Amino acid sequence: MSNFNPTHPTKQLLAGYCGIILGGFGVHKFILGYAPEGFIMLVISVVGGSFTYGIALLVMLLVGLIEGMIYLNKPPEEFVNTYFVNKQGWF
Repeated sequence: MSNFNPTHPTKQLLAGYCGIILGGFGVHKFILGYAPEGFIMLVISVVGGSFTYGIALLVMLLVGLIEGMIYLNKPPEEFVNTYFVNKQGWF
């Protein structure tokens, strides 16, 4: 548990709630420090959503919702190992 930082539980809650509420725009990815993945979600939502009449945005909102629920259901130690130590970017 040497990689545990006191801000990690706060980031877990913040990323989980933002994933549920604003997940389609990749806000939860930016909170965890995954900027490329956040930009991918943002571009797909904005640009893809404008060309597909919002279908791409709905898909990204669903992905964000699922990721937010995954973040909130993981124990803090597993969350830190998965997203800060192993740097798993998606799901």
